[in-house]
Amino acid sequence: MTAFDRLEDAPAYWGAKAAEYDAFIRRVVPRYDEMIDRLLETLPASPQRVLELGSGTGNVSLRLLEAAPGAALTLVDAAPEMLEVTRGRVTERFPAAVERTRLVAARFEDLELESAGYDLIVACISLHHVPDPAPVYRTLRRSLAPGGAFRMADGLSTALPTLHALNLARWHAFWRAPGNLDANELRSVRDHIEQHDHYFDLATHFRMLAAAGFTNCDCVWRDGLFTVVTADAPAATR
Repeated sequence: MTAFDRLEDAPAYWGAKAAEYDAFIRRVVPRYDEMIDRLLETLPASPQRVLELGSGTGNVSLRLLEAAPGAALTLVDAAPEMLEVTRGRVTERFPAAVERTRLVAARFEDLELESAGYDLIVACISLHHVPDPAPVYRTLRRSLAPGGAFRMADGLSTALPTLHALNLARWHAFWRAPGNLDANELRSVRDHIEQHDHYFDLATHFRMLAAAGFTNCDCVWRDGLFTVVTADAPAATR
């Protein structure tokens, strides 16, 4: 496995939670596993070159290797601690994939990607950390081969502020449910969201994706704030 470049200012919040992330994220995000299942159901058949943004501890990465066992993966996360966990999980579960799995510690805004270098790009609970997704979408579109696919699961706002407030209230109620977040965790998550999260409504995402050159933009699943979005790169013209 290729060594990854360390990002000196990697987000300490998620890096510090690498060991507990798998359980923690399920106590933070309602219907997390259902959302991931729905995202994976939309993948194209047998992609050979896959880019994952926000790979975390490898929950989706391992599923991608199950779905496309021969694929070459580039896994990006801003927390090197997360990538270390992913490295170990890939090595244990898919040793034959180690040499074709590249780990990159970087912010999405700083990525320099090969033109038409990927058949599939997946982003799971990660792009909401980007203050302005439009330039990132343009970079991703350039890096997709003709006919390639972009799949995203993330938190989105709504066009109606009252509905967004309702979705936030439902989310906060989930945190307070028995067995989810204790008082310190709840305070920590709220502070983190206030400082680092950026939510845009679905129509705004569609406009940014279309302006970047994506087609077939759609929403295939939604539960309050959390949404699965699909988009494609146009097929090559003869």
